[in-house]
Amino acid sequence: MNKTVLITGASSGIGEALAYAYSNPTSTIGLISRRKEVLDIVAKKCKELGAEVYIYPIDISNQVAVEKAVKDFLKQSDQIDVVIANAGIGGIDNIECGDATETNNILSTNILGISNVVIPCIPSMIENNEGHVVILSSVAGFRGMIKHGAYSSSKTAVRILGDGWRFALSRNNIYVTNICPGFIDTPLVQKNRFNMPFLMSPEAAAIKIKSAIENKKKCYVFPWQWRFLLPLIRIIPDRLIQWASLKFNF
Repeated sequence: MNKTVLITGASSGIGEALAYAYSNPTSTIGLISRRKEVLDIVAKKCKELGAEVYIYPIDISNQVAVEKAVKDFLKQSDQIDVVIANAGIGGIDNIECGDATETNNILSTNILGISNVVIPCIPSMIENNEGHVVILSSVAGFRGMIKHGAYSSSKTAVRILGDGWRFALSRNNIYVTNICPGFIDTPLVQKNRFNMPFLMSPEAAAIKIKSAIENKKKCYVFPWQWRFLLPLIRIIPDRLIQWASLKFNF
């Protein structure tokens, strides 16, 4: 079966792994990321796997550029079966410095980057009466993380966006899946200086995400351990979190 897939954040990590997971002789893949030289390498590997590939070296926070890329991809492929809004950034809030730039960059990239790529895909999906929207949230989006309030809140926001869009688009046979991974061994988390439980490779994550999409999951949390831990994390008393912050210098 032919499959047309558009993926953001495709130059590394989960996005790159998903590009390979979806590449085969019957697939058409669109890859969006800022770094053209890296996208070229990913595209070459996708082509070796048999896929037809189009690359768009743009910043997802640039609404006009993303709309143009989606229109071009639709022109080349006729339709978009799956759009995977994967791109995002992390970082500490750094609120002590008095400068909101870093926090605002995280919020705008992670939230507006989702709407910038998903919304231009919707009219074509409605016309075809089918499609699948996939949003990369995170287990971090279930409670504010110490010094990572911007990242946590952005992942909460996009998960709620996905829920709202699911209800609105269901009448058009369009599915929406929220993906909430734990720690995945990507450049985003490799900067962390603390132990990351249940760390998973991007390749293993891509297999699980692709399966969740194929099974039309509404919200998929993985690895499985987080499904048991998240309810506990959400009810941990604030004073215990504050104690841990001071003791371990989070």
